[in-house]
Amino acid sequence: MTPPADVQRRIYALMALMKAADDRLSRGIGTGEFMCVYWPSRGQEAIAAAMAVSMRDDDQLVTTYRGLHDLIGKGVPLEEIYGEMMGRTVGAGRGKGGTMHIANPDRGVMLSTGIVGAGPPVAVGLAMAARRKGLDRVTVVSFGDGATNTGSFHEAANMAALWELPTVFVCQNNLYAEMTPTGDTMKLDHVSDRAAGYGMPGVRVDGNDPIAVTAALGNALARARAGDGPSLVECVTFRFRGHYFGDRMPYIPDEQMAAAVDADPVPRFRRHLIESGICGDDDLAQIDEGALAAVEEALKNVLAADAPSPAELDRDVYATRIGFPTYR
Repeated sequence: MTPPADVQRRIYALMALMKAADDRLSRGIGTGEFMCVYWPSRGQEAIAAAMAVSMRDDDQLVTTYRGLHDLIGKGVPLEEIYGEMMGRTVGAGRGKGGTMHIANPDRGVMLSTGIVGAGPPVAVGLAMAARRKGLDRVTVVSFGDGATNTGSFHEAANMAALWELPTVFVCQNNLYAEMTPTGDTMKLDHVSDRAAGYGMPGVRVDGNDPIAVTAALGNALARARAGDGPSLVECVTFRFRGHYFGDRMPYIPDEQMAAAVDADPVPRFRRHLIESGICGDDDLAQIDEGALAAVEEALKNVLAADAPSPAELDRDVYATRIGFPTYR
C-alpha cells in the first residue's frame, strides 16, 4: 500500500534532515572545524525514514554505530546526537559514550552497539520482555550485511523464531562489510534467503525506495504485533562514504560508485514527489532549507556546550562490591 501524501512528505523531510546531518559532519571534520569520529550513513536514508513512519512511538529500536539516520528517524534530537559525537555534556550520554553508544530510551532507542552483530541478541531480550509484560510493542533491530555472518545474529534469529517473539530484523545491506564485498563473505546471493533457515519470512526490497521499504516493514510489524513472530527484511542500498570518515574507499570500483550515486535515494524520492503532484519544488526547497537550518542550530548549541568535567568520572557508573575469601 502506498503511504498517504502527508506520510510521504514526512518521509522526505526525514531523509533531507538525515542527509544534511551527515553532510555537515563530513564537511566540518574535513575542514578541521571540529573533530569527532563517525561512521557515515549517507545513501541509506530511505531505510531509516521508512522505519520512522512505520514504527509506533512505543516500539523499540536497536541500531549500530552507523546509526545517525536511524537515531534521527526515531526522534533523538540532533543536539543529543552531535553532542555525544563531539563529547559535550548536551549529548545523549553527557558526552561520555561517544558515537558508538548513543541511546535514548524515552524515544525508544535502547542501544547503539559498536560490536558487529551484537544488536540482535539484545533486541530478542527486549522483545521477550515485551511479551512477558503483555505489551503491544515490537522491537526492530537494524544491522548491516556483515552482521549476518556472526554467530550472535544466527542465535538471535533462531531464538526469536522459535519463541515467536515480536521482532523485526532489518538488514541495511550496503553491499560491503567494512571493506569486503558481500559476495566475498557469503555464498547466498540474498541475505533474506537466510530467513528460511529459521522458519521466518524473509523479504528483499529496494532500500533506496522508501515506499517499498515502508510496505515491507508494515507487513513485518503487523505480523509481529499479531503474535505471529519475527521477520527478516533485507533492504539493498549503498554507502556513499567510507566505512569510517577518512576511508578513501579504494576497494569500491569507480563504476559501482557512479551507479550508486545515480540512484541516490534523496533526489530520487524528491523527483517522485514532484512527478506525482504530492509536493511542489518550492515546498521541497523549504523542507531542504529547514533541514539545513536545524542542523546548523544543533551544531551551534553543541559547540557552545562544555565537555564533561572530571566530576563526571564517577557519575552514571554502577559498581557492585564483590567479596573474595582471604586465604592465609
